[in-house]
Amino acid sequence: MVEHCARLDWQVYEMIDAARIIQLMISPAVMISACGLLLLSANNKYSSVLNRIRLMSAERRHLVTKAAEGKLVPEDNIRLESAARQLSDLGSRAKLVRNAVLSYTTAIGFFVLCSLFIGIALFTGDALIHCISIFAFLAGMIMLFVGAVFGVLESRKGYNIVQLEIKAEE
Repeated sequence: MVEHCARLDWQVYEMIDAARIIQLMISPAVMISACGLLLLSANNKYSSVLNRIRLMSAERRHLVTKAAEGKLVPEDNIRLESAARQLSDLGSRAKLVRNAVLSYTTAIGFFVLCSLFIGIALFTGDALIHCISIFAFLAGMIMLFVGAVFGVLESRKGYNIVQLEIKAEE
């Protein structure tokens, strides 16, 4: 009977240990999922900004052609100046969104590495690999924060561009 209880205790211990291992490896997966959502949003914004740059460039080329033909009215001249300024700002906005995308992608990479190193550390018992997994998680969190900072800066830049367009219309 005692032997049977000892086997049951060991099985319960193994189940708890397996659950703990899974829990340790799932934590980075949750962060990967969160970064994936942020990355999806940032990629959509990036695509939108690039499309806006293409449209603004086409409008600017059209106005420059119109100016070369001598068909430019005063309102077109104001719009041409506004388009040139907006293109410059849209270029810097695109860089901010690109940096956010790269930061989120790098964070995902670090979280994947963290999960892998956790698994390797649990099987090998190597303390160095365990430390590396912690550093990978922290690096992922830092890159996530950096991406969020770029997102905030990009939002400010986007607001400023809209303000320029409103002023140009007045």
